[in-house]
Amino acid sequence: MNGTCDRPTVTELRLSAFKSHRGAVFPLGPLTLLAGPSGSGKSSVLQAYEALARLGSGATLASAFPDPAGCVPERAEADAQGRRGFRIGCTVDGPAGPVRLDLAIQAEPELRVVGERLTSDGDTLLSTALRDPGRSTVQAAWHTAGAVPVTRAPLPDDRLGTALLPLRVAGTTEGQLRVLAAAEQVVVALRSVFACDPQPQRMREPVLPGQGRLRRGCDNLAEILSRTAEECTIRHARLVTAARAGCAGPVTALAAQELADGTLRAVVGRGDRKPTPVARLGEGELRYLALALVLLTGPGVLAVDTVAEIPSALQTLTVLADGFDRGLDRRQARALAALAAEMCRRGHIRLAGTVTDAGCVRGVQGAAVVDLEP
Repeated sequence: MNGTCDRPTVTELRLSAFKSHRGAVFPLGPLTLLAGPSGSGKSSVLQAYEALARLGSGATLASAFPDPAGCVPERAEADAQGRRGFRIGCTVDGPAGPVRLDLAIQAEPELRVVGERLTSDGDTLLSTALRDPGRSTVQAAWHTAGAVPVTRAPLPDDRLGTALLPLRVAGTTEGQLRVLAAAEQVVVALRSVFACDPQPQRMREPVLPGQGRLRRGCDNLAEILSRTAEECTIRHARLVTAARAGCAGPVTALAAQELADGTLRAVVGRGDRKPTPVARLGEGELRYLALALVLLTGPGVLAVDTVAEIPSALQTLTVLADGFDRGLDRRQARALAALAAEMCRRGHIRLAGTVTDAGCVRGVQGAAVVDLEP
């Protein structure tokens, strides 16, 4: 890949018709925080993003949209055949330039892709359409620019065609190479996503040692602290420093203690005082610790499905954090936003999150706050 941007990143999310959104366009910078009251559709934006990420990783529509009927705009009318659906899309910037992906998905009477379009520089590189409702396929056409200008073939109607292209396109003509570059750029950006939703109650429980990958709910916090203290000493020390801004009382260390039954529990070092088990921390403190850990680690520690064939230096991890400030006081939220901005400026991580109190993060250098109305 060559170009001015080495790391493919999602820079725009489009919710043409999704839940409460119609014709909505959301620009995404390195750190984007969606703000607004309950019911304004903040969480829906991240749900659409995560669904696209799952599709980019090869998941089926049913896996990406477990409640497809709930994704259809409330006032959307069914057509004569009783069909209703929704439309979402994104733009991915990278070496191939801006590439647009747009999806039309039928939710009722059955879940299926009815149209997909991949475009770049005004040219359609891939398009699919549902030609025969009786078949579980869509008719796909992709740019070839050889002796045959377009190649046509059926693709499954329950998966993202763009994610299947690298397995279907030979890459022998200039046109095919262009299609491959665009498709791979989108897939790399979408697969490099970690949706994070810390669960304080589960984080309080001891855990068995495992694979050393931080899970979505951060319930294996103790296991990860044990790993980072041993393998990532510089970042672990940075985490301890960050913890001082988010936890009450002195913080001199973060560690994992092995209990008699072989499980691990996370503790906060208090200098000369006895360490405090994290089970005694408040929910805000635990969410703060979990999100700080996510920001200070990377794909090697987070349970994220990156693209093994692409060097990590050419991938940017995007963290999705719904309820970024949930349970945090304003001091904690601002300190966490400042840490996120610092890490995002380095270029290897991006974050898209939602906040209820925009005032606690507004003014943080590098944070873009997008206000939504109910």
